Amino acid sequence: MKLTLLGTGTSQGVPVIGCSCIVCRSDDPRDNRLRTSALLTHNGTNILIDAGPDLRQQMLRAEVQHLDAILLTHEHNDHVIGLDDIRPFNFKSGHPMSVFAQERVAKDVRLRFAYIFGDPIPGLPRITLNSIDQHTRLDINGLEVQPIGIWHGRLPILGFRFGAITYLTDVKTISPEELEKVRGSRFLVINALRHRDHNTHLNLEEALELVREIAPEKAWITHISHEMGLAATVAAELPVGVELAYDGLEIELEQ
Repeated sequence: MKLTLLGTGTSQGVPVIGCSCIVCRSDDPRDNRLRTSALLTHNGTNILIDAGPDLRQQMLRAEVQHLDAILLTHEHNDHVIGLDDIRPFNFKSGHPMSVFAQERVAKDVRLRFAYIFGDPIPGLPRITLNSIDQHTRLDINGLEVQPIGIWHGRLPILGFRFGAITYLTDVKTISPEELEKVRGSRFLVINALRHRDHNTHLNLEEALELVREIAPEKAWITHISHEMGLAATVAAELPVGVELAYDGLEIELEQ
């Protein structure tokens, strides 16, 4: 089992358009971040977590040949707007793409991509929407997926656990009940936007506090903005067992 972090940046990505800060001007590839997304590979099955505006570039860069399913954490643009780019996978497989999301998110996808849900037109993407919530347990080609209810400010969204690893992005708070689903994870990917507080995202101090509470063997920070600072500088300040994620990072997992 392998988790590839296809993108580790916030909604604007890094560098940010029009910004000349030291991070956006950095020539360190770890400071160049596409919008947050991840790919889980298990026994030949590829599951994509979120389909943002950089999906095409991410698929090409990671040389992804097929997708079996897409899990959506929530409906914000940087997590869904790349769904139109699944068309090559439809053409190759001859089947609609299975997309799993909360019912609220599914309704939003139907609204934004209304043109693909009417009469089938050749050349358009094909999607089968499956409604899930934090209580749903999924089995995708033999891989068990446990959704986790988290809060993105006041918006209820989903994280996901795959056996030994938990993937949480855009989280600000998590209830004690849902946190129990995360406990025992050996590996944790969790967001931290910047050092300063934010009303809908964890900052670095809050993320590290959650890491200490969950106590995984190893944790990676994702969904990072240019305000976090240079990757090399931040990495040197992190505690043992916690790393700043970067685009293309591959996390090998025991099955």
